[in-house]
Order: sequence, then C-alpha cells, then structure tokens
Amino acid sequence: MVPTVNQGSVRVDLVGGTLDIHPINLILDNVFTINVATSLKAQVKITKSTHTGLTIISQDYNKKYQYQITEFTKQNIFSDHFQEMSFLVQLMNYFNPSAIQLEGMVIELASGAPAGSGLGGSSAMGITFMQAMSDYLSYQLDRSKMLKVVMDIEARFLNCGPTGYQDYYPALYGGVLALEANVGEVIVHQLYTPELKQSLESNITLVFSGKSRFSAINNWEVYQAFFKKDEQVVTGLKQIASLSNQAYQAIIAGELDKLLDIIRQEGELRSSLFSEIETVEMRDLKNDLLEQGHDVGLKVCGAGGGGCFLIIHPEVSSDIIARFIKEHQMDKLEFKVDPPIEG
Repeated sequence: MVPTVNQGSVRVDLVGGTLDIHPINLILDNVFTINVATSLKAQVKITKSTHTGLTIISQDYNKKYQYQITEFTKQNIFSDHFQEMSFLVQLMNYFNPSAIQLEGMVIELASGAPAGSGLGGSSAMGITFMQAMSDYLSYQLDRSKMLKVVMDIEARFLNCGPTGYQDYYPALYGGVLALEANVGEVIVHQLYTPELKQSLESNITLVFSGKSRFSAINNWEVYQAFFKKDEQVVTGLKQIASLSNQAYQAIIAGELDKLLDIIRQEGELRSSLFSEIETVEMRDLKNDLLEQGHDVGLKVCGAGGGGCFLIIHPEVSSDIIARFIKEHQMDKLEFKVDPPIEG
C-alpha cells in the first residue's frame, strides 16, 4: 500500500494576534489577523504494515509508541492514557475508525517547529494529521469543516479557555493571510505576492530563543482581563486592531516598507502592554543590536515569554543579524514564505 504523506505549514504571525479569540474578534472594530505560511512544515506519514496494533513514531519526542487496538476505549481516549499522543488520538477518534482499519497502522510525525516556539506547531500538526487520516480512510472533509473539528478538539484537549483560530489556516491555505472576523465566519483574504514574499524574507529574521512557552495560558489571562474591562488591556487590543487594519491596507497598497514598520510598532506595543512577553534574553539581544548602531525592531511570536520572535531589520544585513543571534546563543530558523494552496 502506498504511504499517505501530508505536510502543513506552521505560521509566523505578523500583526493582529490575540484578536483571533472569539468573541473579542467581533467586539473590536476592523479586526484582521495577518500571518504567513512558512516552509517550516508539520509532516505526517501513514503506512500499513503486517504488524499488530498501532505504532506512532515521533521525531520530536524521539520515541516510538506502540498500542494494542483494545486500548482505544472511550475512557482511555479522554484520559491521559496516551500521554503526549492524546491530542492526536482524540483527532483520530473523530473518524470512529474500526479495529481493522487501525490494525497495522504506522504513523510517523514531525512537527516542523521547536516545542513551545509560539509558531502554532501543535495546531499545524492537528490540521496535517486530520488531512492524513482523511486521505488514509478515504473520508471526505472540506477545509472549513476540518478547521472547525481540529480547533474544537484542541480547545477541549488544552482545557485552558478559549483558543485563537489563526494557527490553523496557514496549513490549509498557504501564502500570506489576512483573517477578517465576521459574524458566523472568518473571511480569508489571500494576500500573497512575489514582492511581499521577497520583502518579508529579506527584512525579517525568525529566531528561536531556546525557551518554550505555553501560549494558551497567556490567552486565557488576556481574555479574562478584556471582559473584566481592564482599561490597559482593552485599550491595547483596540490599538492592535487599528494596527492590524493599517497593515492590511499597506499590503493591499503595496506599501511594504510601511508594513515592516507596522510589524515593528505592534511588537513594541505588545511589549508595553504585557511586560512578560519579551524575555530578558530577547531584550538583551535587541538592546545589543541597538547599542551597536543597528536599527531593528522585535516582535514576539504567539503569546511570548519564550519561544520564537522576529527581528525586523530593513536597514541591517541578514549576516549581521545572524552573527548577533549566534553570540547570544540563540538559533536562527531559516524559513521561506510558502505559496498559496489551491483548492
């Protein structure tokens, strides 16, 4: 049997993160969340073997998990029986596969991003896994339904309050996306152009700090503060919404230098709003660059407090940025902006 292989991009968020949490996305005006599908990809490969049971091989955990089909009871699926694989097992359970379909299945996984990177790796993996299972089982599931199913199951699995929706779209749509909040739907604007791709790849560097971050906790804190009418949080999210609209308009108008400045402004605004979003190490790197006369901005990916961040450097060469990253014992993550996915 020919293996089923699927890939899905992890995202880099540019502007408008946190605004993708329902119903904050509907309460604020002119909300866009803009992100990029990257060449960093989650990958799922499913093959059939003659061995008994189900095998999951995780590159990220460097482990092989072997299960007997009798273990897939409702009690086990919705407990911690499957440990690190619980989320994927719950996704698998959505299809209600028969024992004969699971028998001899070998699933190989690679997330494409460091754990806790703030790049939405678990969501991209969820979408990619769902696509792979759909193909393997010849199950028809359109993009909108697939996104809703994965988002609901992950929110239930995390059990940390509402989750944002932006992480799921790049793996399904590719390109550069502006996700516009609307009653009853999220409108997907595909903004990809070769010029935008070149500008982002040349002027932005993606860095992994080496520290992980559990983004759902931060989302829950912001969510509660917003509905408790915390003035600082409400005002800050309104300002982020304004910047997200400006970023959308800048891309439409082809004002790509302006877009880079807006990304930088958004990073500064988030840092002033949420003091823990930048780690000490991130600030040290940024300040070191500034003190050496290199005009750069810093934008944390996801909820921050670790994980990945962007250095925005339109007037500084990538080689100089790479040298400073290495000196601060962090990792530069090479990425390209992935083209749109047809269909």
